[in-house]
Amino acid sequence: MRRPLLILAALLLTACGGTQPEGSATTKVTAGVIAIVDTAPIHLGKAKGFFTEQRIDLAITPVQGGAAAVSGAVSGQFQFAFANTTSLLTAKQQGLDVKVVANGVSSTGEQGKDFSAVLVKPDSPIKAAKDLAGRKISVNQLKNIGDTTVRASVRKAGGDPTGIEFVELPFPDAPAALQSGRVDAIWVVEPFVSQAISQGARPVAWNFADAAPDLTVAMYFTTSKTDADLTKRFTAAMRKSLEYADAHPDEVREVLKTYTKIAPEVIAKIYLPKWPVEVNKASVQTIADLALADGVLNKKVDVSALVP
Repeated sequence: MRRPLLILAALLLTACGGTQPEGSATTKVTAGVIAIVDTAPIHLGKAKGFFTEQRIDLAITPVQGGAAAVSGAVSGQFQFAFANTTSLLTAKQQGLDVKVVANGVSSTGEQGKDFSAVLVKPDSPIKAAKDLAGRKISVNQLKNIGDTTVRASVRKAGGDPTGIEFVELPFPDAPAALQSGRVDAIWVVEPFVSQAISQGARPVAWNFADAAPDLTVAMYFTTSKTDADLTKRFTAAMRKSLEYADAHPDEVREVLKTYTKIAPEVIAKIYLPKWPVEVNKASVQTIADLALADGVLNKKVDVSALVP
């Protein structure tokens, strides 16, 4: 008789709500994220417990760039990942299964106070963005958001960007390439903007600020394989993380010490980006249009299919 009694007890316990409610289990999630200043909110959000609140056990895996993030998400290596706007537009154009779930990082929109700049040597004859026409400029990845926004700076200043020669160089190598004269100018983001300026480099363009007002530079995304409820929970945690990071710059600077190799004295003075909760869809469309005009994209991308 003992076994039926145990079954009956279990049934009564279930009827009274004594078991864990459906959907309350913690989900293990892996996110592919570049270890740069831009991604501070997800690290800060994890430290603050915002993902735990959403029953997410978050593992952050470092990736090298947008292309690696996209391939990792599409192949199922990550449920969520972070990539810049142009990488995601390119992926969508190629028919890859990507869908934006949260904003990633945005330009401050302020000339002289942004986290992305084009810099030259102190004695360079290049005095303004217009003078970049026909020059050799480094970018971290060809046919991406760097060359698109640098061209936008040159056009805005009245120059012709068609003759610019872009050279692919990792951001950490760019300041030395500028000093040695290997390139005429470099496009870098923080902390390399502050590093190059401390070595005497001079900014001649703030390309993210030039390209579009309040430019959405990168976003978090997933694929259709990810469960809808999990996506909803991840998005909620990410939005809270963005809001918190934007309101607590001192804590952002502290969390940078935990996942980057940026020296503390550099962290103290770098220009931080903005982390608004909402994606600026108009700016994403601007980047799509510029990339199409420059030949980075070969057909018009429906931004609403990428950013719901």
